[in-house]
Amino acid sequence: MNIDFSASVLIEIDVQNDFCPGGALAVAQGNEVVKPLNNLAGLFASHSGHVVATQDWHPENHVSFAASHTGKKPGDSIDLPETKGQLLWPAHCVQGSAGACFHKELDLSPVSLILRKGFRESLDSYSAFFENDQETSTGLEGFLKNLGIKTVVIGGLATDYCVLYSALDAARLNFHTIVLRDAVRGVGYPEGSIEGAFKSLEAADVLIFDSKEIL
Repeated sequence: MNIDFSASVLIEIDVQNDFCPGGALAVAQGNEVVKPLNNLAGLFASHSGHVVATQDWHPENHVSFAASHTGKKPGDSIDLPETKGQLLWPAHCVQGSAGACFHKELDLSPVSLILRKGFRESLDSYSAFFENDQETSTGLEGFLKNLGIKTVVIGGLATDYCVLYSALDAARLNFHTIVLRDAVRGVGYPEGSIEGAFKSLEAADVLIFDSKEIL
């Protein structure tokens, strides 16, 4: 497929140690997204494209951590003033921790912006564009539109959460949106969530391609 790289951005979602094998919230084969993302990032950078990497950056007592709520365990959900049905997770990507660092093999040299999200104690953030209240902007929309970006290409972790919500928001904000099938991996909780994510993406007119189709 043909892409105008000068008006495109590659967004690498949360390729962090805690989401890779051995991490606190490991995604199966999560490390396998690194190679296709590195290949594409180099291509974008060499063709005057833009590369953004997002980073979960939670305080120790973040509202999404099961340990922050008495009697709760990972997999439970709670209603919060800002968001309903907040899913609770093991503590992960704590600010300044090794788990919050990017995977050691992820090439950050082409990255022009690192966007940290989920740093507010009482508000989670799946999407690269909005916190989970769907109102609090991360600032990414304005950044990209000021650059004249028309096409958003997304890979990373995890398919059924941060990738999904980032892509849905990108499409809703009128970006031409592509998710890279071979550069994403999913949590798979609850059962069927990965398959459901791809159905939601297709329903929102998000295109699904393998990275080789762009390379």
